[in-house]
Amino acid sequence: MTAVVFDKVWKEYGDQVVLEQVSLEIAPGSFVALVGPSGCGKTTLLRMLLGEERPTKGTIFVDGKPLVPEPNAERGVVFQRYSVFPHLTVLGNVLIGLELKASPLRGRLSGAARSAALEKAKGMIAAVGLGGSEDKYPTALSGGMQQRLALAQAMICKPKILLLDEPFGALDPGIRSDIHALMLELWNSSAMTVVMVTHDLSEAFRLGSRVISLDRQRSRPEEIQRYGSKISMDIDVWPRKQARHINGNGAGGHAAPALA
Repeated sequence: MTAVVFDKVWKEYGDQVVLEQVSLEIAPGSFVALVGPSGCGKTTLLRMLLGEERPTKGTIFVDGKPLVPEPNAERGVVFQRYSVFPHLTVLGNVLIGLELKASPLRGRLSGAARSAALEKAKGMIAAVGLGGSEDKYPTALSGGMQQRLALAQAMICKPKILLLDEPFGALDPGIRSDIHALMLELWNSSAMTVVMVTHDLSEAFRLGSRVISLDRQRSRPEEIQRYGSKISMDIDVWPRKQARHINGNGAGGHAAPALA
């Protein structure tokens, strides 16, 4: 399981301060939901954890070591808009992660290695409820099915950290509820740490074992550029929802039941 620490992290773009001295410890196996108004830096924080952006000041640690600056297979990501390859089938979209991980230069497996990868990919496709759709292309899938595919694509390499950037915001309420249940099932059955950005407070409390709010402490027009967002609220949801428990040595634990 993976612990994440933000140590006095700042992010600036020119004269614009987006995040100001964010210090945050995320326990292994947590499901952290980030909320806050538009423009408060939620996605910026997520992009720094992915490795697409670097802190202007401060350090991000993963398991006690500075974060590897480039995105890698240890960090999976799902975006709001379906982040799948339109020219690949469902099976191809899930298989490509295993192929690139095992053969970064060729991006192709053969023989017994390919057979094993195909079985893993088919198993993940079935786990997200897309069994029987292996030969379909994304354009033939509904929005909910495409987001299931995006989750399968992100999960196939067993990332230590899964990053979700408004992944369910474009879905209809009924479909969103189904995907919420799937997300909790995937999280509960794995050892990964999840960090999710959402504007939906009910979604944050439904899925998160911890809800963190980012906001600007100073919002007068003359202050907006030079003062960034900080953590304004940090709520541990575990007392209400029996989320997985990690002991002091970071070992073992039990999973939270899906909420009704």
